Amino acid sequence: MTRIVLVDDHQVLRDGIRRSLEDAGEEVVGEAGDGEEAVAVVAQTRPDVVLMDLEMPVLDGVESCKRILAQFPTTLVVVLTMHEDVARTRAALSAGAVAYLTKGTSMNEVIDAIRNVVAGETVLSVELAMSILRTADENGEVNDLLSDRQVEILQRIADGLSTKQVARELGISHKTVYNHLNAIYRRLDTQSLTHAVLSAVRKGIIHLDSGE
Repeated sequence: MTRIVLVDDHQVLRDGIRRSLEDAGEEVVGEAGDGEEAVAVVAQTRPDVVLMDLEMPVLDGVESCKRILAQFPTTLVVVLTMHEDVARTRAALSAGAVAYLTKGTSMNEVIDAIRNVVAGETVLSVELAMSILRTADENGEVNDLLSDRQVEILQRIADGLSTKQVARELGISHKTVYNHLNAIYRRLDTQSLTHAVLSAVRKGIIHLDSGE
């Protein structure tokens, strides 16, 4: 059972999401109607996952995400928002969100995303990633930031494999994959697997297959 905090300024929406999550066997341990309240609720409840809207009064979702992760870095922030624009997506991922979903997403997909990130798997939409990369303004160079093994792991994750699948394919333990990922986060100066993948792509270290 995953312990979840819901953050959205629409009470009716929160009520509906709560019912769906509880019907699926998850536990909603707190709710917040703005980003500042979200930071306080997370401090009180210490959830596994925060399901976060971006557009909120007092403090927006991006800044709230930054403050939550600064205090509680193991918390997983999943963005659920109406906004699909690239700038907002990049800001949320840069702040440390591990998944970005729009409110057109079905509740089954939201629940699957929550369970996937808790299991340590990446939730990365290739279409979203390609949109971000097309507007990227970062001109990194191919360098020796990552070891060959780290590049190998990150490339497989960019190709859509979960961390468990990467471990099986490379014949290494799941713990070893996590150790490499922690090193990757430090070297790319990020706390998000999704953002690490996108950063590595922009720097030319790995590539994304657009499917074309």
